[in-house]
Amino acid sequence: MKKKKLLSIVLAGVLAVSCMSALTGCGGKSTSEAGSTTTAKSTDKVYKVGICQLVQHDALDAATKGFKEAMQKELGEDAVEFDEQNAAGDSATCATIVNQFVSNGDDLIMANATPALQAAISATADIPIVATSVTDYGTALDIDEWTGTTGMNVTGTADLAPLEDQAAMIKELVPDAKTVGILYCSAEPNSKYQATTIEGYLDEIGLAYKEYTCADSNDVSLVTQKACDECDVLYIPTDNTMASSTEIINNIAEPAGIPIVAGEEGICKGCGIATLSISYYDIGYTAGEMAAEILRDGKDPKDMEIKLSTDLTKEYIADRCEKLKITVPDDYTAIEAE
Repeated sequence: MKKKKLLSIVLAGVLAVSCMSALTGCGGKSTSEAGSTTTAKSTDKVYKVGICQLVQHDALDAATKGFKEAMQKELGEDAVEFDEQNAAGDSATCATIVNQFVSNGDDLIMANATPALQAAISATADIPIVATSVTDYGTALDIDEWTGTTGMNVTGTADLAPLEDQAAMIKELVPDAKTVGILYCSAEPNSKYQATTIEGYLDEIGLAYKEYTCADSNDVSLVTQKACDECDVLYIPTDNTMASSTEIINNIAEPAGIPIVAGEEGICKGCGIATLSISYYDIGYTAGEMAAEILRDGKDPKDMEIKLSTDLTKEYIADRCEKLKITVPDDYTAIEAE
């Protein structure tokens, strides 16, 4: 009897200890947790990404769309909080926007177009910057010896199509042309870079050229009229001011019978006859993938090479070419005018 009684006492003690453990380990609360009703917070990171787009037009809109969709695919739709701002074509507004991103402590800044990139790099040397729709990063960032990486908190994608091929396109489509008018905004350094570069290729194929520049959109009409009066064909590089003014340009060039070869699809749709174009959605998407690598994988933008589009398409506007009696080779793809 004594042994049975002792065994009962030991078993009771073990059960009591087990019950206490069960309360703390299997849904019960420990003494320190008693009375607490706080729910555990998720440790998943939500990244704050500021987007500064210089101006609203089809090319830049497509790049921003591609950027956002890539980041959401790579990181998850709920893992990225975008603050998307448009500077309405004003460089000073770009500076105001990116300075606010810095004040907000954003994790990354996306700069869409050269003035947005220049404003961003002036605002911060610490927050990663991923740019897109920038033609030449060496020019935009004043880097003398370009090696393919910036060496600073900047990386991204470029929108430069081969200028030699664009010069050849002018000769191919308008073989009787003697003088090419190069129309661009002097306030955009990448436009100047394209103008200077294509002039060398025009020299090689025996075409004369003249530059026609405007300081801002207010001068587009006057400058376009002068160019149409003095030239046989116009070339417009990837230029944000011109991209926002294609209706004005077309209303002058079309009645004058002056064909325009454009540096990108959006300008071509608005006022051109043809372009050798990249996809702005694609370069934006690639920039978004690069941004995800920085935030998720810890890549350093200073070591990430600037990426160029390799998917190029010869495109033309059938109606405009027909009106101007321009014969288009079979390797061109027809697109719709705006």
